[in-house]
Amino acid sequence: MSSEKVLSSGSASGSASAPLASPHAEVCKGINGLNKVVLRDPRGSSAEVYLYGAHVTSWKNDHGEELLFVSSKATFKPPKAIRGGIPICFPQFSNLGSLEQHGFARNRFWTIDTDPPPFSTTSSSKTYVDLILKPSEEDMKIWAHSFEFRLRVALGPGGDLLLTSRIRNTSIDGKPFSFTFAYHTYFSVSDISEVRVEGLETLDYLDNLQNRERFTEQGDAITFESEVDKIYLSTPTKIAILDHEKKRTFVLRKDGLPDAVVWNPWDKKAKAMVDFGDEEYKHMLCVEAAAVEKSITLKAEGSPRKLKDPSFWTLSCTGVLLQNVDGS
Repeated sequence: MSSEKVLSSGSASGSASAPLASPHAEVCKGINGLNKVVLRDPRGSSAEVYLYGAHVTSWKNDHGEELLFVSSKATFKPPKAIRGGIPICFPQFSNLGSLEQHGFARNRFWTIDTDPPPFSTTSSSKTYVDLILKPSEEDMKIWAHSFEFRLRVALGPGGDLLLTSRIRNTSIDGKPFSFTFAYHTYFSVSDISEVRVEGLETLDYLDNLQNRERFTEQGDAITFESEVDKIYLSTPTKIAILDHEKKRTFVLRKDGLPDAVVWNPWDKKAKAMVDFGDEEYKHMLCVEAAAVEKSITLKAEGSPRKLKDPSFWTLSCTGVLLQNVDGS
């Protein structure tokens, strides 16, 4: 693999001093001077990933149509998280713990990972970027666990978007840690009232609008006519989001993440969010691959000498594959 364009910068905009392994990726300046990686597949699809938060903010098909929603009022100003795209919720989902909402990974500067461990499965994608996050001293004060979080964002030959997270417990004190997690994906839809979600029928869910009380989903498919904030449990590996007006179907395939969060703020909460347009709830839907009900626990790797031996690694590997099926 050959290296590609490199843009040097200081930590204020995210470190981009490392070469990119993919010939179809380049680093450039984004909004407010923040560095981003642009992935372009030769067939025409593309994606953009900000180093701030390892945040995917754009995914376009080979017709140049945007498939992710980012609010027109999103602030690309740290430490505020970016509203829309695919925020990474780690090591805490929502307010389920002592940390800030959705944890801190989404508002930290990640770096380009020049030497990621090999993947156990081969991928046909040659359009990707590898990013890495390690805790700072300040992070250790609020969450006293040493870790390495590696994220690969890849575009498949058919324009699919694949995110793969690999998290290691690098503590040498022998202590495990637990975390909750989500790919907080904002899909762009034509009209929320014309959208339905399939694959979650008859499943149990926790309703965040009713103190996380447990219910069972009724009906053949999920449709939307008011605010929704639900955590579906023990969900299948495949979930479909059907947009009737655009004749488009998103297929979310996930691995290692048993739950699925479905969220739309509707009108009242939309107006209460300063970084969200009053009417934008009509054009977005979050369907998130997640591990919420039961946290993921990682054992420590052991003594420093073992760190050099991959056989001792204790690793959480989760992934989500987003597919766009254009019916036009």
